Amino acid sequence: MSSYDFLAGCYDQLTYDVDYPAWADYLEKHFAKNALPIRTVLDLACGTGSLTRELALRGYETIGADQSPEMLSQAAEKNRGVSPIEPIFLCQSMENLDLYGTIDACVCCLDSVNYVTNPRKLQRAFQRVHLFLMPGGLFLFDINSPEKLEGLDGQVFLDETEDAYCVWRTEFSRRSRICSYFMDIFRLDSGTGQWHRGEELHRERAYTIAELTAMLERAGFREIKTYGELKMRPPKPGERRVFFTARKDD
Repeated sequence: MSSYDFLAGCYDQLTYDVDYPAWADYLEKHFAKNALPIRTVLDLACGTGSLTRELALRGYETIGADQSPEMLSQAAEKNRGVSPIEPIFLCQSMENLDLYGTIDACVCCLDSVNYVTNPRKLQRAFQRVHLFLMPGGLFLFDINSPEKLEGLDGQVFLDETEDAYCVWRTEFSRRSRICSYFMDIFRLDSGTGQWHRGEELHRERAYTIAELTAMLERAGFREIKTYGELKMRPPKPGERRVFFTARKDD
């Protein structure tokens, strides 16, 4: 089982309830507060490019990076012909990020940071983001909180649409601090009318605010702040999703 090889073909159907315009609205609130005008944005771990597209439609020059060729194939198709500036997509892991120039902001959304389960690789990823940010540039990402991931232990979930069906169960290891998602996915081939079955395993690591703050500081970031889920206030105790902002010194 490998992540996103099979899921990519039905990811958008199964995540139809994600309000990407609302996420883009939230990102723009932070962009507006930044002293450096935000024009060029990297969507790190962009997946199928839904948020990349939303930002591009709002006039940002966007770059999408993801390590899954299958997800990027969906992203490229979705963003073909988007104006005023069609996004560029790169097949890269976070820790091996290598851009052709600098960016004004980097966003990494929908708990993608949790998917980097090796802290050393995550530290490297933060360093790469810092390297390619313009002085005064903004890094914004969110995580599933440890409380949320621990609470998922032993849960079973079902996502269903006309063309896709996914049953997934979760296990949380307090020793490794890893939450594992075991997925059984059924996808309808519209051409043949036949259903195909796939299995995938996804893992997320529970990182504390203190751990991530220390990593960001070691990478050279300053003005590190945390926020509640799509809120402009600090996170409350037990918050299920936490947002971070950090800046590169001018």
